[in-house]
Amino acid sequence: MERMELDAVVVGAGFSGLYMLHKLRSQGLRVKAFESEPGVGGTWYKNRYPGARCDSESEFYCYSFSDEILEEWEWSEKFPAWDEILRYLNYVTDKLNLREDIILSTRIDTARYDETTERWTLATSDGQTVTTQHIVMAVGPLSAAPIMPNIKGTDKFGGESYHTGAWPHDPVSYKGKRIGLIGTGSSGSQVLPVVAKEAKEVYVFQRTPPYVTPARNRPLDPEYIRDVKANYRDLWDRARNSSRGIPYNADPRSAVKTSKEDREELFESLWQAGGNQFIRKSFHDIFTNQDSNDILVDFVHRKIDELVDDPKVAEKLKGHDYPIGTKRPVTTDGYYEAFNRDNVTLVDVRADPISEITEKGVKTGTAEYELDMLVYASGFDSSTGPFTRMDIQSKDGTPLKEVWKDGVRTYLGLTVPGFPNMYMICGPQSPAILSNAPPCLEQGVEWISDCIEYMKKNDIAALEADSQKAVEWGELCNELVEHTLIPKAKTSWFMGHNVPGKPKEILGYIGGLNKFGDLIDDVASSGYEDFDLRRKSGS
Repeated sequence: MERMELDAVVVGAGFSGLYMLHKLRSQGLRVKAFESEPGVGGTWYKNRYPGARCDSESEFYCYSFSDEILEEWEWSEKFPAWDEILRYLNYVTDKLNLREDIILSTRIDTARYDETTERWTLATSDGQTVTTQHIVMAVGPLSAAPIMPNIKGTDKFGGESYHTGAWPHDPVSYKGKRIGLIGTGSSGSQVLPVVAKEAKEVYVFQRTPPYVTPARNRPLDPEYIRDVKANYRDLWDRARNSSRGIPYNADPRSAVKTSKEDREELFESLWQAGGNQFIRKSFHDIFTNQDSNDILVDFVHRKIDELVDDPKVAEKLKGHDYPIGTKRPVTTDGYYEAFNRDNVTLVDVRADPISEITEKGVKTGTAEYELDMLVYASGFDSSTGPFTRMDIQSKDGTPLKEVWKDGVRTYLGLTVPGFPNMYMICGPQSPAILSNAPPCLEQGVEWISDCIEYMKKNDIAALEADSQKAVEWGELCNELVEHTLIPKAKTSWFMGHNVPGKPKEILGYIGGLNKFGDLIDDVASSGYEDFDLRRKSGS
């Protein structure tokens, strides 16, 4: 095959990659996006398991850069399901005529940087060789290969077996089947209410009880849609200037200093409103004060008692060993109520651990559960995994996986020392882990596109992050988290706990999307003085 020469390569064609491709094309660059899947959509192309839907309100889970797109597209529900989001991303792809520059079903297998030419050479899964000045990693924080639980015999099961992160595109039937669900995080909690309606039996193998808040999902009223569209600019300005990318403000009061009556009134109103508002609009010290957090946990426990008929089952469903909000918030409808069904059985694998997966099903210390289907909702190698699974080497030939083996090292969560002209969108040490994705990725895309434009105008061949600045950035990320309760969650992917051998550290910047925006804008305004800038020969 002929050698392809480009100005920029975008890796991934999900939310981030599509916008990045659009921005760089609008700057007149020769650019292509490479996507390993047969279609665009990224996370929403892969995550199509039963019940999969977004946990951010639809009016904020979209692009804001185009008034025309905001006006034309109409969401049908408060929290859109995966297939509606996928339709939206295909609509944007066609609206912006992006398909001609997207190469599907093609992985970037290797990436090597040549300091002599100041260019990257990439090898693709279909045998192409691509050279480019810039490479933008738009792979998403949750796109790495799904993690299978460390249980003996996962390859022995004779029935159907699926992982929520790699769900088949062909329909899957649950009717009349005995189903085992392993994992009760965000994905598993969405799966249960759906499959329980059709399955003969569902056995939920629970290690860590989640705190599940109701989504209160519903169709959107046409009048509400009109009001949102009339005020979109104001709403998006508020979203971008908020800490989490959605215009919610935490209650300025302290939970421990507020009367019980007033606390109950706030908690109940947020519970009835539904969604992540329950966490984000609660008292401001929920994430920093254990006593305040305990008060909110107690409220959720009492809600579980109200919703679950069997007191013994309700007790097993209560989280006790980590503060609420220190793992990814879980919001879905019908989770606790599903345990009132005669065909749903909760198996507490802390009290009765799984010993192995057999040909017939799941075996614990005291019982064997015969199954027709196993559903693994056991998560991902988040944040770093999508980057380290690729063979990307630094300018001195060191693989990125090796560079990060003892801990993440980035500057601003956007660049990595030793990897000139390589950029990350929603990468590790960015605000992605706690932020609504679209405002976060738009922030990253626009900073990167402005940086590349600056380099073009000033004849700069290479831009590389300063190593000391990266050390300081990592120290800031870890210092910020130490002032919160997040480190108390011992199995959180926020801290890398879910992957054996992975360094235990915060995988994001938690200082707020608004503050992060100010920080990266200051770096750009300085003329990128925190970077080593190398001009083109003869300039």
